[in-house]
Amino acid sequence: MGVPAFFRWLSRKYSSIIVHCVEEKSKECNGVRVPIDTTRPNPNEVEFDNLYLDMNGIIHPCTHPEDKPAPKNEDEMMVAIFEYIDRLFNIVRPRRVLYMAIDGVAPRAKMNQQRSRRFRASKEGVELVEEKQRMREEVIQRGGYLPPDEIKERFDSNCITPGTEFMDNLAKCLRYYVADRLSNDPGWRNVTVILSDASVPGEGEHKIMDYIRRQRAQPNHDPNTHHCLCGADADLIMLGLATHEPNFTIIREEFKPNKPRPCALCGQVGHEIKDCQGVAREKQGEHDQFADTLPASEQEFIFIRLCVLREYLERELTMASLPFPFDFERSVDDWVFMCFFVGNDFLPHLPSLEIREGAIDRLVNIYKDVVHKTGGYLTENGFVNLERVELIMQAVGVAEDNIFKKRKEDDEGFKRRMKEKKKRMKAEQRPSFMPGGQFAPHALGGRDRPQAVQNARHAAFDMRMQGRDQQNKDAAQSLKAMMRNGNQSSAGPSGALDGKGMKRKADDSDSEPEPEDNVRLWEEGWKQRYYKNKFDVDVTDEAFRRKVVRSYVEGLCWVLRYYYQGCASWKWYFPFHYAPFASDFKDIKDLFTEFETDTKPFKPLEQLMGVFPAASGNFLPETWRVLMSDPDSSIIDFYPDDFALDLNGKKYAWQGVALLPFVDERRLRAALEEVYPDLSPEEVKRNSLGSDVLFVGKSHPLCDFVQELYSAGSSEGTEMPPELCHGIQGTLNLDEEPILPDKPVESPIPLLRDLAQNMAIGIKFKDPQFEEGFVFKAVVLPGAKVPTKVLKPGDWERSSQGPWRPQLGFNPNRQQAHLDQSGFRALGHAMNRDRPAGGQYSNTPPPSNYRQGQGNYNRGSFHQGSYQQGGYHQQQGAHMQPYQNPRQPVHQSAPPLFNPQAYPGQQYGHQGWDRAMQGQAGAYLQNQQRGHGGPGAYQQQQDSSRGQQQGYNSGRSYPLPPPARRYNWN
Repeated sequence: MGVPAFFRWLSRKYSSIIVHCVEEKSKECNGVRVPIDTTRPNPNEVEFDNLYLDMNGIIHPCTHPEDKPAPKNEDEMMVAIFEYIDRLFNIVRPRRVLYMAIDGVAPRAKMNQQRSRRFRASKEGVELVEEKQRMREEVIQRGGYLPPDEIKERFDSNCITPGTEFMDNLAKCLRYYVADRLSNDPGWRNVTVILSDASVPGEGEHKIMDYIRRQRAQPNHDPNTHHCLCGADADLIMLGLATHEPNFTIIREEFKPNKPRPCALCGQVGHEIKDCQGVAREKQGEHDQFADTLPASEQEFIFIRLCVLREYLERELTMASLPFPFDFERSVDDWVFMCFFVGNDFLPHLPSLEIREGAIDRLVNIYKDVVHKTGGYLTENGFVNLERVELIMQAVGVAEDNIFKKRKEDDEGFKRRMKEKKKRMKAEQRPSFMPGGQFAPHALGGRDRPQAVQNARHAAFDMRMQGRDQQNKDAAQSLKAMMRNGNQSSAGPSGALDGKGMKRKADDSDSEPEPEDNVRLWEEGWKQRYYKNKFDVDVTDEAFRRKVVRSYVEGLCWVLRYYYQGCASWKWYFPFHYAPFASDFKDIKDLFTEFETDTKPFKPLEQLMGVFPAASGNFLPETWRVLMSDPDSSIIDFYPDDFALDLNGKKYAWQGVALLPFVDERRLRAALEEVYPDLSPEEVKRNSLGSDVLFVGKSHPLCDFVQELYSAGSSEGTEMPPELCHGIQGTLNLDEEPILPDKPVESPIPLLRDLAQNMAIGIKFKDPQFEEGFVFKAVVLPGAKVPTKVLKPGDWERSSQGPWRPQLGFNPNRQQAHLDQSGFRALGHAMNRDRPAGGQYSNTPPPSNYRQGQGNYNRGSFHQGSYQQGGYHQQQGAHMQPYQNPRQPVHQSAPPLFNPQAYPGQQYGHQGWDRAMQGQAGAYLQNQQRGHGGPGAYQQQQDSSRGQQQGYNSGRSYPLPPPARRYNWN
């Protein structure tokens, strides 16, 4: 979804939805890489049934990565895609279905955004080449060093679009990859693989959702299927909630901000191209052995548990005293619908709603206030009640003026704080010769004590080296300044000039020019200026404003229908670049009736003509690309060489609005009729719509059934027996170029060998079909089991299992470790609670009550006879009292209890110690009731020959993880 900050906001507000993936790494033995056995239980302590891959989120980072060198050719790109899928399969380990979906031809509503992205990418590519050439000349003139400019073909990411030769080759490579894994990887042999390539119309994630919806409507569907969807788009979270499946998890790469990127000019990390100084490259390693590598770590993965997000939403959306029965599932649908107002891929967000300003929280609060007046929910099964939505919009419209004013105040306050921070940091910078540590200057009477020096000789050496390095840096900067100023000293008037000879402000030299804002939403008359600047109409033109609102209302209905029922119309799109205000939504209940039926998607080459700029015309047939560049072309106005970019109050270009003309479908089709006869047979095939392909291994129960279909040569579709494939239903049709068992499969990649012993079979697959007007119910299916609650209860609830404890990962029964008293003492010493100075892990001596001859812990009294029968003695007064070790054998008559009286609070100074002991005792009782044998669950053995308890033996057994709930592993 087009909400860049949505996932960051969601993960901060609902932090428990994130679970870090446990990934098993492959090992090497005698130089041979040992593959991972994916038939073993999942190391994340959860078993997934179905894994869905939104392939475009895999293709882009594998073909043009940002944090490592790009693949040299297309073959290496394909191998990188294979390795990425292997890694995901290893983490998730699906047991039933693997669904790989590549974006096909999208609806017109999405094509407008695709068109904007591709035109912008083409423009940025040209600007980058020009910037590199300009900066190269400047750096060389200053005497800098740059490596020779490599002449290599730039990878145009626009080729990742349906209808190109790249996507056709990708489909062939993935067919080979699936056949290879089904034949050689034991973890794949019982998995049903469905490949939906770019020839199948629809976005990848929506093809996946359509598959799930249609399978849920079948009588043989398992309502407790555990789904896992891979993708980084925020709309996947909305789509997962829209399924109302109780077990739905999303896996994505962990977002790590400020990852280092190499300079496009010199290839070094640490600066951008605009700051490149042409400094010689530093040696990487002792022998420069890491010259061609980047300091990048392997990307980690995280799980997003939607069942936990549903718990959060249930607490937040539950409302009392409603005039109608509360239905949590309906309220989730309303929450998904309200998120559309802050942005999505099909509609621009409302001007007054920004995710960074807490717009979703504002909408939820308004919703909970207004829902008492609406008489019901905003949506039902993907259909919108506009009369109730109008009440929400009007409530937002009332606050619009204050929202715009507060936004300006917050922006000015942020700039002011940043400016003050820069001044403060500059003032606090100490001279380079000022020492640190114990030798650093300190204010008289200060409380802070200087840190002790561990090695005085090393500290003195570091100070000398630091001063020498600073001298070298100062000399280099002086030399650069002299070269920049024409061999003149930088002192004097020329020191106030920048690199271009322009006068700089003394107090604001680091500030960037602010984009001009002619709308000024924070001032009176903002609505008049908005419509005049954005739409070039007067605010008094009620008919035009009504037209914009009507289109936006249609868009809200279309998007929600798209999420819950499928594509309502392939032709509809929002015909404006900007959204109306919330206060403009008046009398909207009659603005929408119904969408046009029986609409068809574009063909692949037609979509290329609709989304490509003229610079990417090389991916089109020769006579077709002429229409994009010939001045006499009837559609030349669709392909401007340059276009305006409206930042619309934003700071960065990628956040702006590309002001491109919208494509007129009728004019485009009329122009293409003249060039359709010029297509070659291969291009005609690429321009046709395809079908999903289902693959199974030879050991799969469905394999024999599919082989019989090929033997019979059936030309009609055959219903798929659900009992042979985990309840999956659909229609099977013979493939024209099938992959069959015991027949070799040729490798489309020269780097990989052909499959001589193929064990896979493939056949066309079509989802179950329903009659016109069928409505998929947005409900939890009967028989579905709600997962165990993860969040802490609202009140402190005590049950037979004891107090609540947080769940780590997916396993609610994971054994937890507990500290005994010695552990608490060590922790208290390390934290140094009794001393205000020093900080964590201080090297100061222990507190006084630990010293010899003082307090209860007399170190001098610990002797060889102090340890008896598994415990140790403490000296209290004149006699020795036995101290009971909490890790005692489980067969004792009574569990060891802690006695707060024996450890007076005066000696420790904090009540937290008593609470910790009480909590430890409760945890021990809880674990013993469960039969785990104490805090650590370690079993001690009785040595009958010695007649006393022994400590932890070398053969102690750790408790095994709980068995899987569904699968039996032999």
